[in-house]
Order: sequence, then C-alpha cells, then structure tokens
Amino acid sequence: MNDSSGTYNVRSGVPDVATFRHLRTAAGLSDRPAAAVAAGLPHTWYGVTVHTEDGDTVGMGRIVGDGGSVFQITDVCVLPDHQGRGLGGRIMAGLTAELERRAPAGAYVSLIADGDAHRLYARFGFTGTAPHSVGMHRLV
Repeated sequence: MNDSSGTYNVRSGVPDVATFRHLRTAAGLSDRPAAAVAAGLPHTWYGVTVHTEDGDTVGMGRIVGDGGSVFQITDVCVLPDHQGRGLGGRIMAGLTAELERRAPAGAYVSLIADGDAHRLYARFGFTGTAPHSVGMHRLV
C-alpha cells in the first residue's frame, strides 16, 4: 500500500523501535519495553505508517495474529498535532483492505477500542462484543 493523498503518505511497514515507542506514548497509549518491541515488530502480519511530506512518522497501525484464523488490530495511533485530519481512518482503511485481500474467509479479527476510538472502528464494520463476551487483559 502506498497512499499519498493530501500532505501525508501512508505506507506499508512498521516503524523502528524508538519511533514505535514515541508514537504510542505521545498519542496517550502505554509504553512498551524496547526489548519487547524489538522482538515483536518483526512478527507483524501487516502494518502501516503515516509520514509527513518531510518524512516524519506521525502515525501507525498493525495487525498481529496467526495468519489464518485469528488477527488483532493494534497500536493504531496518530501524534496529537496530526489528529483530526482523517489519518486514523486512512490507517484503518489500509489495515482492513489488507485483511480483506489476504485473510481467509471467516477469520476472527478483534481490537480494543480506547476512549472514543470505537466510533472510528465502527465505520470499518467492528461491533462491540458485550454482553456475549468481554475484552480482558493481563500484563506479565
């Protein structure tokens, strides 16, 4: 995927470890240890990054999973100074297009919607799971 509409470029791939950590924390998401990020990024099934015309990385999103039956969209974030410009939608469009292109029919795709992000995700066909199931998490 290479989408250069507007003053931003959306590209396939993942950022380096430092940029990944910066994007997450600056966008209000929790940090991840550098060693964990370095181990995890190469296992991304598909990822997109958003860049300014100057080449600065200002957003990202990833899909992780087993490549067949289960996928999770994660790490969708945009730096605060660049929010409100449709970049989250462009990230989600890139991720969901790749799922539709390569994921097997019937694959389960999940995500966790922080705050009002559920409104963005609903535009891409995601619905809440409650009361049938409840998202849970645990840190190691």
